[in-house]
Amino acid sequence: MRRAASRPLDFAPAGTATPFRPRLVIFDCDGVLVDSEPLSLHVLVEAISKAGLTMSIEQAQARFLGKSLASTCDVLAEDYGIDLQHSHLKRMRARLYDAFHRELTAIPGTAEALDHLSVPFCVASSSQPERIRLSLEVTGLLKRLEPYIFSASMVSRGKPAPDLFLHAAEQMKTPPHHCLVIEDSAAGVEAAKSAGMRVFAFTGGAHAGGETYLQTLTQLAPDHIFDDMRALPDMLDAIANCSG
Repeated sequence: MRRAASRPLDFAPAGTATPFRPRLVIFDCDGVLVDSEPLSLHVLVEAISKAGLTMSIEQAQARFLGKSLASTCDVLAEDYGIDLQHSHLKRMRARLYDAFHRELTAIPGTAEALDHLSVPFCVASSSQPERIRLSLEVTGLLKRLEPYIFSASMVSRGKPAPDLFLHAAEQMKTPPHHCLVIEDSAAGVEAAKSAGMRVFAFTGGAHAGGETYLQTLTQLAPDHIFDDMRALPDMLDAIANCSG
């Protein structure tokens, strides 16, 4: 049984009588559809340690969560003087993909939520296309989402720039102001807001829950924060009913 939304949701823009009615839901992948962030952060910390930089999982999460590998490499080079060579990246991908095959699981309730959504949806992730497809395939979600899968490699700028979400909306033929983004990272929330889209912050992943993490998301003022993916269809139904 789907869980009801935790509280009524009112998406009428201030000073108007026209409520927001989502026509497209754009999901981030890592930390939203699949519980991959702890695995990814462990592999990243291990890789940059071998390159000469000591960083905790918590520090890496605060600095890189939601960013593409290209953006992560840029930050490491510019802020820390660490250049991850092709050999480092190749080994990192191999270790991560092996971990995905052995340990990766879907966020609880995700398949059920996707099956009950009444509006179109797609994926827009900072990861490379092959990584997105692998993570969705090993968790049994791929058939529900393909071919509507968009990667930061398809645009010039990754999150927190709005490019990826705008690209997804264009490909799905939906105006940005009718899109709702589901994100778990500060970079993703910023990107959605910059794109002129509504955004729900999802905090149900294994990496979520720290006080600093929650405070950071709250300060960015997403439209809603929730931690149970099974509640999403009912929240969208409630919005539709209020605006109908």
